[in-house]
Amino acid sequence: MPKIVGVRFKNNGKIYYFSPNETEFEVGDGVIVETVRGVEYGTVAIASREMDESQLISPLKPVVRKATEKDVQTAQANVDKKADAIKVAKEKIEKHKLNMKLIDCEFTFDNSKVIFYFTSETRVDFRELVKDLASHFRIRIELRQVGIRDEAKLLGGLGPCGRACCCSSCQGDFARVSIKMAKTQGLSLNPGKISGLCGRLMCCLQYENEHYSETYKLMPKINSEIKTPDGKAVVQSNDMLKKIVTAKITLQDGSTELRQYKLDEIKAKQTLTVDDTEVTDEIKDILD
Repeated sequence: MPKIVGVRFKNNGKIYYFSPNETEFEVGDGVIVETVRGVEYGTVAIASREMDESQLISPLKPVVRKATEKDVQTAQANVDKKADAIKVAKEKIEKHKLNMKLIDCEFTFDNSKVIFYFTSETRVDFRELVKDLASHFRIRIELRQVGIRDEAKLLGGLGPCGRACCCSSCQGDFARVSIKMAKTQGLSLNPGKISGLCGRLMCCLQYENEHYSETYKLMPKINSEIKTPDGKAVVQSNDMLKKIVTAKITLQDGSTELRQYKLDEIKAKQTLTVDDTEVTDEIKDILD
């Protein structure tokens, strides 16, 4: 099996595999690698180890070398230049009256190119802006338009849960989420309650989706008739974490009462009606 080392170029960014050759790398080591953008500085996220060849998508490029103290200083100097570069770029954008929001920028390790990330609701003709920026920085300029999920990942922030956004703190790649996940988990379909800072469905919906999906198959449908130790009842709600069913039972005097039963205490008998939750246009707006 081939030996690999996993390298990240940004905090909590995607991990890329490289060949360590005969060198042993530990998590946290700085490395210099050859990428499609040229020579780059990265940090080891996965120590040297063997990996099944079927898990590799493309041939591995070799790690050029371990980063030296000078390399670390160069990488830090590039980070320190970002603030001034963003300030200049914003002034140029305002000068050219372009409808775009500058998000971030980064200098390549060899200082041959600076990449500016921006968002815009429309297509932007930034050719004159690129010329203006190139004449100021005297290096190659690249402007890259990103989506609103990428914007949240680059800028970071606190999610509705009060913790740092998953995309900027612990998640390398964006996970695919859908409105079906929210419905399966019995969550409110209010966009304000299931949307992240980006305005899209929260990434964390997929964390426990496998459990909810399997449990959902076991639970009786809402408004279905079930057999309970107390007789027939109609399902009102399900607690899929505790696997408890709340059902309405009709007593002998004709009155009704809500009672809770564990899943193994009941047996689904017949589905009366199943109310399918309507997905409104407002909900559709937050889908990917």
